[in-house]
Amino acid sequence: MRISARADYAVRAALQLAVAQDDGPVKAEAIADAQDIPHKFLEGILNDMRRGGLVLSQRGGNGGYRLAKPAGAISIADVIRVVDGPLVSVRGVRPPDLSYSGPAQSLLPLWIALRSNVREILEGVSLADVATSDLPADVSALTDVPDAWTNP
Repeated sequence: MRISARADYAVRAALQLAVAQDDGPVKAEAIADAQDIPHKFLEGILNDMRRGGLVLSQRGGNGGYRLAKPAGAISIADVIRVVDGPLVSVRGVRPPDLSYSGPAQSLLPLWIALRSNVREILEGVSLADVATSDLPADVSALTDVPDAWTNP
């Protein structure tokens, strides 16, 4: 699985908004500076997040962006889907829409299992969980496996 720069930036921007949730709107420039995200790229991401119902925008001198819902009600999966589409696809196709034959036939259940595990993790972690460094125990346990931190 590959997390795009767009998805990474979107999650980081949403986390910046999560920690400022009680402080009012945050300007895109402030988010870009705090997270080292190119400002123009961030504007497009924030617009996608606004259209996707995750953030609200306010114009004017005191304007900016804020989360549309509490940080605990927005999963990491929600953010990624809004900016990148489905969490898992194969050649841009959702796994249930694929078909294989011969020795490749078992690939379909493999891709479905992968999607199920990705969903379980990303849907089970909210912006609030990450912003407060309080990941669910089952997610934290996955990081305790020594091989999780190495690249084969």
